[in-house]
Amino acid sequence: MGQEDARILDKSAIRNAATIIMLRDAGTRPRVLMGQRGKAAAFMPSKFVFPGGAVDAVDARIPLACAPTPDCATRLANQSDLPAAALLAAATRELWEETGLLLGAPDPRAETIAAPQGWRGYLATGHLPDGDALRFVFRAITPPGRPRRFDARFFMADAERLANDPDDFSSAEDELSHLQWVPLDEARGFDMPFITEVVLAEIGAILKGEAQPGVPFFNNTGEISRFERL
Repeated sequence: MGQEDARILDKSAIRNAATIIMLRDAGTRPRVLMGQRGKAAAFMPSKFVFPGGAVDAVDARIPLACAPTPDCATRLANQSDLPAAALLAAATRELWEETGLLLGAPDPRAETIAAPQGWRGYLATGHLPDGDALRFVFRAITPPGRPRRFDARFFMADAERLANDPDDFSSAEDELSHLQWVPLDEARGFDMPFITEVVLAEIGAILKGEAQPGVPFFNNTGEISRFERL
């Protein structure tokens, strides 16, 4: 295989990813946190999305302050060899990097960890990711033929679990612009990827108590797309 072929193959490889849906005012008029990707982004340019991104190798080195629920851990392990803790940590890190919002629990171990790149600012707050604060609600693998492919796990968390001001995005990096809390009943008016619309529909069903058992999974590992429930 030539170097050019190797580069093409590498670009089409499926990377593990974690996305987080922060929910606010669930009992009144639910809102979710969204931001807009840059127009020059290789993946989903200019689209409004939830905070999230690829799982980094260092995410597996970050301990959780609290373990996920047994149901969450079991469903994350279904058709996956990736440790649940790495996915939960990645979702927490991506939220911190892209929005400046701190989701986690105080833990003295945070001060003793040799903080890897991407985690230094977070660990300096004295917090570790709180697995109990995240609910696994969706999984989707990007279909073949896209410039980037991800095996994305979507988590939902309540804004009441945040350790800082949910309206303060001053510490956010510049990957997402126009960060805002979007009312669920207005979100469809935003320019967003199809999968984001599907996830929003699932969130709406969960809030209404109408969701089907299990976690929806768009499985695009093969040539034929399959819809499953984990």
